[in-house]
Amino acid sequence: MRGPAIAARLGCHPETVRRRVRRFNAEGIDGLGDRPGPGRRPRITQAERSRIIALVKTTPPGRLRWRPWGELEADDEEGPAVWTLDALTAAAREQGINIARSQVRRILLKEGVRWRRTRSWTMSKDPDFAAKEHRSSACTPTRRPARSSSAPTNWGR
Repeated sequence: MRGPAIAARLGCHPETVRRRVRRFNAEGIDGLGDRPGPGRRPRITQAERSRIIALVKTTPPGRLRWRPWGELEADDEEGPAVWTLDALTAAAREQGINIARSQVRRILLKEGVRWRRTRSWTMSKDPDFAAKEHRSSACTPTRRPARSSSAPTNWGR
């Protein structure tokens, strides 16, 4: 078949067919595979992305748990009690993944993970107990309340 006929049958442009035939003639069957496209290459591998997603599903090291002997303890007293973007970024870096906070956020948003401020309902018998929870980031803006209309909606009826 000629190039235009092949293109019509495959539903592509005739120049695409000519380019592939030239690559086949120069490189053989290996020349028919897709080549990498333009654009920036991913900074982290798919395996590293999977490790970050798996990290979210683990219990944070600073979360308090009831021990069998009836005491509240954390695996790591200095660790985060909840996963925040900053805590996840630090944990990923400890595992050898060079990643920024914004990249962690994009990965988790793509996976459908929603960030909400968590509340701990754990009560401690220790009077010096202080919750370890922190906000996601000091740079996260707080939402301002919506302005009310300056025109009254009720005229005293």
